[in-house]
Amino acid sequence: MLDISVIILTYNEKIHIERCINNAKKFAKEIYLVDCYSEDGTVEMAQSMGAKVFQHPWENYSKQFNWALQNLPITTEWIWRMDADEYLSDDLISELHQKLPSLPNNINGFTAPCLRIFMGKYIKHGIIPLILLRLFKIKYAICENRYMDEHIQLSEGKIGSLKNPFYDDNLNGLTWWTNKHNGYATREAIDLLLTEYDLLPQESVVNSGAHSAAIRKKKLKYIKLPLFWRAFAFFILRYIFRLGFLDGKEGFLWHFLQGFWYRTLADAKVYEIKKNHGFDSERIKTFLKENYLK
Repeated sequence: MLDISVIILTYNEKIHIERCINNAKKFAKEIYLVDCYSEDGTVEMAQSMGAKVFQHPWENYSKQFNWALQNLPITTEWIWRMDADEYLSDDLISELHQKLPSLPNNINGFTAPCLRIFMGKYIKHGIIPLILLRLFKIKYAICENRYMDEHIQLSEGKIGSLKNPFYDDNLNGLTWWTNKHNGYATREAIDLLLTEYDLLPQESVVNSGAHSAAIRKKKLKYIKLPLFWRAFAFFILRYIFRLGFLDGKEGFLWHFLQGFWYRTLADAKVYEIKKNHGFDSERIKTFLKENYLK
């Protein structure tokens, strides 16, 4: 096994955890779960498979992950951040085995492309693969504290790139998906408002990688567009101009729900907050500072 520990944050992930741990065993020396008191047998299954489980109450993703970095008894040099519904392709695992043993000392992290599977189908068209920093040396890493799109940041060193993908493949149904994205829409609305009113912490994002910086530049452009119209335009861009329609019914549902419905819901929540505060920027800023910047 490679000198890698996998960290997985969980809450009621029994549907995914066996697949996830079996995949991690192909490349990782240690597998850690930081669980938020699951009630569905996640913990028992993970322990039976040899994972080390620690319990910690949930605040948000970044705080949970940073707690893991600071408190788990990790002995490996490298960490792979892994969600329970993810798995690495066999090609990516082979690439890790080829690259990791012979790296220059100044490489402290790696990005890899994340591909989406929705309702059992790989969504090939309409979206650009996410390039995410998922492998990193533990002593140089921290997860930035944001409401959405939290990224790993490195304090120093260069970031390499892995060519082969890992997959986001959630096995829950549409009711679960829409309920979760309702919560995501609230977080997205707050993040959009914090960005719009320049209230986000000013830490450098350079060490999150060039792709993360590019995402932030796109978000800054997005928030300047009119509410609701921007969600519709985003759907048309993905489904029509980026050929999302080629992925059939699953492609339509993915782009409509994730590209239009979800972002429209986030905009509706932005509008609700602004309307409740009389569209007064100072009142909105005060509300955000008192409730989301503590």
